[in-house]
Amino acid sequence: MYRHIIRPLLFSMSAETAHGVTMFFMKAARYIPFYQAIVGRIFTVSHPCLEREVFGMKFRNPVGLAAGLDKNAHVYNELSALGFGFIEVGTITPKGQLGNPKPRLFRLVGDRAIINRMGFNNHGVEAAIRNLKRRHRVIVGGNLGKNTLTPNEKAPSDYLKLFRRLYEHVEYFVINVSCPNVADLSKLQSEEALRDIVDGIVDFRRGQTVYRPILLKISPDLSHDQIDDAITVMREYGLDGIVATNTTRSREGLSASPEAVESIGNGGLSGAPLTKRAVETVRYVHEKTEGNYPIIGVGGIMTVEDAVEMIKAGASLIQIYSGFIYNGPGFVGQICRRLVEEYEKDNIEQ
Repeated sequence: MYRHIIRPLLFSMSAETAHGVTMFFMKAARYIPFYQAIVGRIFTVSHPCLEREVFGMKFRNPVGLAAGLDKNAHVYNELSALGFGFIEVGTITPKGQLGNPKPRLFRLVGDRAIINRMGFNNHGVEAAIRNLKRRHRVIVGGNLGKNTLTPNEKAPSDYLKLFRRLYEHVEYFVINVSCPNVADLSKLQSEEALRDIVDGIVDFRRGQTVYRPILLKISPDLSHDQIDDAITVMREYGLDGIVATNTTRSREGLSASPEAVESIGNGGLSGAPLTKRAVETVRYVHEKTEGNYPIIGVGGIMTVEDAVEMIKAGASLIQIYSGFIYNGPGFVGQICRRLVEEYEKDNIEQ
């Protein structure tokens, strides 16, 4: 139904309009009696071998939704009924901001890809907190970013403010310094800049009675040396893991014409063209850390085979986004059923 009716209808609209329509209907679902129970029964796959304990938390399955869809924490509970093991909201910034000028979200259907330059458009941390006060039916992570107008030298104060304000409202945090759609943000991936950001955050966490995991989200465009720098900071400050990867600036391997790609302009590329690089990055981080740190693998998971490959590469958990857009709500269950088969055959470790 999704591929033959719903997706063609959504894909007949601009990408951002389709996103808005989807969010509207997800919000409306909140008022449908027994929505969670009915939809959950249709889409959720439950099996003991899918359960995970990562970061000291129990996940019902390893398949999460990446940040970017539920930017303002409006529909995490409604999305949970589709079978996700966890939802990451945001990217959230201290102050609300409009993001980059439209159009800023594009599909490359032939490549099963998306290019976006949204620019951290969101309503700000206070609005997110109001939405996060609802009871969580699923583990919720907060993806943190600085405001576009905040200069990089003042970025640590933005991240610390977000961390402090959201500490009671999400179960884990992701420090996003790797999005290519905010000017100069990627410069914060240097070892020195990461230390400045992480230092205050970790210091604040030490004084709390409840422990919240902190992860770094890294770019697929980093060299091995740059990834090593991120791992060094993670180890020295006692962070809890890495999210690999964000979107890429690369346009290699696209079947779309160079003219079509050039007409879209700048932005982060996600989807099938990112699959190989994302898996390679996860494998490298896993090997470099000797499997001692959890990794959330994200980027280019467009098929159930991609999901299996990501976990075999060393991901403890995985996230989908473009794969969810192209395959629809049943994709979560398809991945979970395939993982059950693989675990029962001992093809992958739990």
